[in-house]
This record gives sequence, C-alpha cells and structure tokens, in this order.
Amino acid sequence: MSMVFCRGCGKEIHETALSCPYCGAQQGTPPNQSTTDKRILPAALLCFFLGFLGIHRFYVGKIGTGILQILTLGGFGIWVLIDFVIIVTGSFTDSEGNKINLWT
Repeated sequence: MSMVFCRGCGKEIHETALSCPYCGAQQGTPPNQSTTDKRILPAALLCFFLGFLGIHRFYVGKIGTGILQILTLGGFGIWVLIDFVIIVTGSFTDSEGNKINLWT
C-alpha cells in the first residue's frame, strides 16, 4: 500500500483516495476536467501586487481581458478584488477553461 501527500493539507493519505479524509480536498482530476500547469499561488500574488495591470490574467493566458484590465486599471479596483477572491477560492480558470485548483 503506497501513501501520498494530500494536495490540500499535505497530510499523508492512501494513493487511491479520491478526497482527503482530513480536509476533504479532491486528490484526482475529475473525469470531465482537464489539468493545467498554472498554479493558484503565483496567480494570487500577481493579482494582489500587480492586479491593476492585469498581469495575473496574462499569466493564465487571458490576453484580451488582461489588456482591458490595463486600460481600466483593473476595473477601478473592483475587478481585481473579485478576481483575487475567485483565484484564492480555486474557481479561477485559464484561457482553455481549466480550473486552477492547485496552490503549488
């Protein structure tokens, strides 16, 4: 029996677990969802520090909305705040529609 570390809390769990028994974080990729190489931590840091320039949107490949955020200074701060909350909760998507749900 092989053990792995939970994606959410880092505790050791069995490799066949679909979700962590400690924190409930999903361990495998759901069948209808593709994976992405983008991560929450860099996106959140870019959004927090350079969100008014839309850099976090360029990071995930959303070039068009990144340019709009530059032109509106992040939607006068409101758009950036909403993006930050969505990123931290793990609901932000990349340019291909894949959720960015891993921190590191």
